[in-house]
Amino acid sequence: MDSPIKFTIEKKAGAKENKLLRAGIVHTPHGNIETPAFAVVGTKATVKAITPEELKAISVEVMLANTYHLHLRPGSEVIRKAGGLHKFAGWQGPMMTDSGGFQVFSLGEAFGKGITKITSHKEILEEQKENIADKERPEPVAKITDDGVYFKSYIDGHNEYLTPEKSIEIQHNLGADIIFAFDECTSPHASYEYQKEALERTHKWAKRCIDYHKSKPNAENQALFGVVQGGKYEDLRKIAAKEIASLPFDGFGIGGSFSKEDIGTAVRWVNEILPEDKPRHLFGIGEPSDIFAGVENGCDLFDCVAPTRNARNGALCTKDGRINIYNAKYREDFSPVDAGCECYTCKNFTKAYLSHLFYSKEILANTLASIHNVYFIVQMLKNIRKSILSGDFEAYKKRFLTEYYGMK
Repeated sequence: MDSPIKFTIEKKAGAKENKLLRAGIVHTPHGNIETPAFAVVGTKATVKAITPEELKAISVEVMLANTYHLHLRPGSEVIRKAGGLHKFAGWQGPMMTDSGGFQVFSLGEAFGKGITKITSHKEILEEQKENIADKERPEPVAKITDDGVYFKSYIDGHNEYLTPEKSIEIQHNLGADIIFAFDECTSPHASYEYQKEALERTHKWAKRCIDYHKSKPNAENQALFGVVQGGKYEDLRKIAAKEIASLPFDGFGIGGSFSKEDIGTAVRWVNEILPEDKPRHLFGIGEPSDIFAGVENGCDLFDCVAPTRNARNGALCTKDGRINIYNAKYREDFSPVDAGCECYTCKNFTKAYLSHLFYSKEILANTLASIHNVYFIVQMLKNIRKSILSGDFEAYKKRFLTEYYGMK
């Protein structure tokens, strides 16, 4: 069966130090994605505070929605009856849905611990030293078995059981162009032994996802990506890459937990093994420095809630770094958020106005800040792409990171 998507590599860096760097195009049933690209996150079929028309105006090419959340509300059958996510959400460009695998982590091992999938070496050591008793933590609302995962609904507390087959069935109802195999996203604090156990489970689930997907007519117009796990361990990451690469997936997601210092290295372990002719998506990465590390180590697509979440908290991206609009100095600052930025917010409003909106708790604050942050990250990826095509990636990377982080 032919893949419903096509991936074309337009330019490879060629340099020994950047041998994985590339720019390409993912051709989908709902349009093209020029890579490297950022998939804006619309968890519940909406990017918070931004309309589809505004997303299009700021050059967003692809949206990623959440299988687990949409299954609970409004239900994937409702969306299927509405004609699929594209019609339901009013977004006619390419769409992706994750599998619910991240909720295995966020509602399971991570629940009540205040940890994320990306942490530092120092945080891992502190967690191991503290050895907090389980009884001091809230009871997880997800329980993993070899066959699937039990979830307790955050809406009304009813129990749900999500299996690889059920995840694919839900994603078939949602109808996104690219869907992902159900996997177990592990905690960065998990032991090597547990990471290995979870990896074996993920690989079994991957095969079940393929079997179910290929048996349905949706396989003709929805691409299925396999997910590479393995945590921070080189041997497990390489085992995962080889196993997932051997299966008939249309592309790949790189998931799981990382040590922040090692993101680029861990991604390189994987992408040196995955086939070159299929696209690779790096889950949950939105910090500029991490995106650059992903791009130069062979990733094509990225997603993260950070641009809109940060925006709603008053944290705005500029070429000189992130600013907090609540800072008192911005109350009478009548310059745009980022001089030279071409987004709707910067062309029409000042820091003083946004400061006023945030302090007044006006809803428009979230919209204007989110438009700017999404535009900023999308344009950064577009400029990265241009720099690859022109052979100027290293210079652009150095210039951007120097300005953004104040590096010398």
